[in-house]
Order: sequence, then C-alpha cells, then structure tokens
Amino acid sequence: MSIACCCPILECVYCLACTRWVWQKCLYTAGHESEHWGLATVEEFEPVPRLCRLILAVYEDDLHNPLWAPPGGYGIDPDCVFLRRNDQETQGRATPYLIYLDHDNADIVLAVRGLNLAKESDYAVLLDNKLGQTKFDGGYVHNGLLKAAEWVFESECEVFRELVKMHPSYTLTFAGHSLGAGLVALLAMVAVQNRSKLGIMERSRIRCYAIAPARCMSLNLAVRYADVINSIVLQDDFLPRTTTALEDVFKSLFCLPCLLCLMCLKDTCIMEEKKLKDPRRLYAPGRLYHIVERRPCRLGRFPPVVRTAVPVDGRFDHIVLSCNATSDHAIIWIERESQRALDLMLEKDGIMRVPAKQKMVRQESLAREHTEEHKAALRRAVALDIPQAYSPSTYGTFNEMETAESSGGSSERGF
Repeated sequence: MSIACCCPILECVYCLACTRWVWQKCLYTAGHESEHWGLATVEEFEPVPRLCRLILAVYEDDLHNPLWAPPGGYGIDPDCVFLRRNDQETQGRATPYLIYLDHDNADIVLAVRGLNLAKESDYAVLLDNKLGQTKFDGGYVHNGLLKAAEWVFESECEVFRELVKMHPSYTLTFAGHSLGAGLVALLAMVAVQNRSKLGIMERSRIRCYAIAPARCMSLNLAVRYADVINSIVLQDDFLPRTTTALEDVFKSLFCLPCLLCLMCLKDTCIMEEKKLKDPRRLYAPGRLYHIVERRPCRLGRFPPVVRTAVPVDGRFDHIVLSCNATSDHAIIWIERESQRALDLMLEKDGIMRVPAKQKMVRQESLAREHTEEHKAALRRAVALDIPQAYSPSTYGTFNEMETAESSGGSSERGF
C-alpha cells in the first residue's frame, strides 16, 4: 500500500525534474559558455572580418566584376590573387580555394570556402569519418578533412615555398569556413609538422583562422595547437557544438531542430569527466573567439562583444536550443557581426587615443598573455588527465623546445 501511495509522488518528482531541465535548456544561451572569458583586443581580432570577406570572394567567378560583394566590397586587389582552384581542378578532393598575396598586411593567405550543398563530393569529405579512425601527432582527427588537408598541402607545397621565399617577412595564413574551416585547421597542423618543406623555421609564422568550424580534432590537439589555430564562432552556431556523427546531421536537415533536441538530452546524460577522458571525442580547434550579440530568449540585442579563451572543459559542449542555430553558421552573418564588433573596438580605441608606441607595447603584452594562457590550458589538460595531454615543459610551442622544433617535425601520417 505504501509503495502504491509513493508512485504518484515519484511521478510528480519526475515530471518536475523534466520540466526544470526543459526550462533550463530553453533559458540556456550561448553567452553563458563564454561569460567568464576575457575580451578580445583589436590587434588579435582585426584579421577576422578581412578574412571572412576573402572567403566570400572564393564564391565569385570574376573578382573584377563581383556579383555578391558585401557592403563596402571585398577589400582586396583582384590582381593580387596568385592562384585559384575550382571544383574541376580540385576533383572533389577539397572545396574551391584561392591564394592571395595581402601586401598591406604582409600575409600569404589560403582561403577555402565552405560546403556546397549541391556537391556530392563535399558531403563525401565531411562524412568520411569514424570515431578513432585516424590518429595524428598523438591525437585523433577527422579522417576526411585530414585527407583533404594533405591533398591541398601536397598540391600547393611548392607554391607556398616559392611565395615564402619571395616574401621572407610574410606570415602564412590559412582561413576557411565550415567544411573549409576544418580543412584549414588540419592543414595548419600538417604545415607545422612539415615546416622544412615550406622553408619556414618559426612556428609563429603559420596562422589559421577557422570560421564556424566542425569538430575535427581531439581535445589534446585542440589545446596544443591553440597558438596556431583560432576558431571564430557566432553566438548559437550549431556546428562547433555538434558532437553527433555529421552523417546524421545532414540526413536530418529537414528535421534538424528535432535532432538538436535529442542531442541536448543525450549530452545532458553524459558525465563531464567521461567526455573529457574520451580520447576519440572531437572538439572545435585551437583558441576560441565567441561573438555574442543577442540577449536570452531573443529579448533584444546588444552591441556585439568578442570573448576569447583557450578552454579545456566547457569547450562549446552544449547545443543551444535557438532558432538562430543554423543562421549563425552563415559566413555572411559572421562577416557582418565580426565587422560590427571590430568597429566598436576601434571606436573605443579612438576615444582612448592610444599612442602608436603604447599600441606596440600592448601587442607585446598580448603575445605574452596568450602564451601564459596557453601554458595554463596545457597544465589544466594534464591536471584533468586528458589523454595524450602534455605539460608546457615538454611541448615545443615554448622556449624550452623551440630549438628542437625549429627543423620541423613529421606527422604520424608522414609525407
């Protein structure tokens, strides 16, 4: 009798628990993930809108007569485009890309566009992955994206080497969106491991900006390469948070909200420690930049704010139930919001009237802060017992191992 009396009480408790979970998920916003991160500065965020426009330029057939230029244009000189590859030339091994000589910013840029929904070969690259299928440099990576990155490296290695030799003071920057973002993130890792083939001795001359990237590398790699790779995420973007197989995502395009809700429920039931200690679980790569510009429940907007960190735990692990989850993935919206955020930063700097000498000191201070933050992230990864995590004293990004790394290593996949 007593057991029977308890059943309605248990049902009520269960219903209340479910209601509380739904309520918390509905109120959960992307801003909560980065609320304790530091604010990005003009110096570190300045390349982002410019590189977004360069990625958009890859979609144009004729850059001298653009059809889809954003307000203000692409801001590039079409005559400085050194090389272009279209779908026919890549043979479906990678999405179209271009190499641009940015003389104003002393930069050699490879810009890779995102997924073409009409191209079966793009899906083949994105869906070519199984958990634990491919190892690279002591961690796991997305198999299809690594193969695409290696193909681009092998195809353009001599071009990069020639340009680096012609412009010895220029940096080599890889930029991409969505599918292209995952590709350039792994390409940056391949390039770092094969610097001698590019004629580059310093690791710091290679940079990567992954705009709205897919999860493509294990946690230890995501943290270790945070000095090279930067990921930019606009508010509620679903892809950097998607832990389920990408094949399931694209099979469910017509019912994506249903899939996102199921993923929310699944991720809620997985212990945080279990997630962190799964060596095959993939994450968004590198240092994270989060653009936040909407209030909870769409109750208005505020000027976009850019927060940045090298997190170990809390690395975009939760799906945000939002009607903007897919629109925030669009490169055109990311370009617009990142430019707005940069304009606000520049306006603030203009009001403060920071002298040029002080700006130089601030850049040096920023570099030191990033190095210390990176070291702290590596130490935290070791403390949390992340598989294949290395402490700063044994990792080649920092001074202790700079000499050993100067000759460039080779990955487990080898070339």
